[in-house]
Amino acid sequence: MEQNKKKKIIITSVIIFLLCGTILLLGLIVKSKAESLKQQEIGSSQIKKALTNVITMELIPSPVQETINLPGRAKPWKSLTIVAEVRGKIVKKQITEGSPVKIGDILAEIDKRDYENSYNSAVASFEAAVSSKKRLKALKKKKFITQSQLDDVIATVKQAEASMNNAKLNLTRCTIISPMDGIVDKVFIENGTFLGSGDPVLNILQIDKIKIEVGIPESDVDVVRSLDEFDITIDALENRHFKGKRYYLYKTTDTFARLYNLEISVDNFDEKILPDMFARVKIIKHYIEDGLAVPMYALINKNGVDGVYVIENNTAHFRKVEKGFLDKWRIQIAGGLNPHDKIVVVGQRFISDKEQVNVTKSVKTMEELSQ
Repeated sequence: MEQNKKKKIIITSVIIFLLCGTILLLGLIVKSKAESLKQQEIGSSQIKKALTNVITMELIPSPVQETINLPGRAKPWKSLTIVAEVRGKIVKKQITEGSPVKIGDILAEIDKRDYENSYNSAVASFEAAVSSKKRLKALKKKKFITQSQLDDVIATVKQAEASMNNAKLNLTRCTIISPMDGIVDKVFIENGTFLGSGDPVLNILQIDKIKIEVGIPESDVDVVRSLDEFDITIDALENRHFKGKRYYLYKTTDTFARLYNLEISVDNFDEKILPDMFARVKIIKHYIEDGLAVPMYALINKNGVDGVYVIENNTAHFRKVEKGFLDKWRIQIAGGLNPHDKIVVVGQRFISDKEQVNVTKSVKTMEELSQ
């Protein structure tokens, strides 16, 4: 009995020892977990303290414009092909390519001898008819002839006068004169060339003023109607710039390209712009003197809403914006922002709404970023 009692005491002591060891072990595990959680909390708080670096740009009202650049072609203000109005041989050519001419200048002469003979004959016939008319009028007063006979003579006089005038007109047409001021571009004749009526003699161009012809897309026609001035660049003249004024907008389109041709007048007093030179026409579709614009890449789309981050007291606030037109790499803001707002232009994709940030730099123009 005594031995059984001792065994029970030993077993009880062992169990108590094992329970104490277990409790101690559990306490150590709990303490270790607590320390681990504490370290995580410390690390988390340290991460929260590491603010995202951003760069902001202050919105300064400035001119904003939407432009399109279209290809164009230079055309002479006037281009006229002079043709022969009578048949004959050129006996006197008085012009060469490149010669300046004025209205009334003699360009060439056609052999006029046949036409002089025809004119002289017509004059003689007319004078004879007039004399006959005078005699018959005297006879009519004496009632020696009838009114019908007098009427026949009067008709003959009119026919003779018409023939004389036609002969005189053909005679004057033997001298080919310039109908306009300009420059002789091409000459199709030489002394001795025989011309038929309607054959070309030469081309005259007026280029002290030039037309720039440019095709306007259908979607831009309405805007162009309201514009009077255009900026024009001529590549062949080392990108020289010219100012042009709207001259005429065609009412019909090019059949294939669906473009409405616009003619723009440009002063060309030094005649440096030549016909068929390539031109680039800058058309300002919209212009705002004091507009607001942000870089395209500053825009953020959140759940289908376009906006930017505006910094207030080092806190980023997502601001919905109303987009307008493009001005090169900028987009005009029609609503949602105010002058002097500071928007995030670098780092905007790494922050969220109402997040504290670290503003490392603030600029007023994008050019300052590279400085």
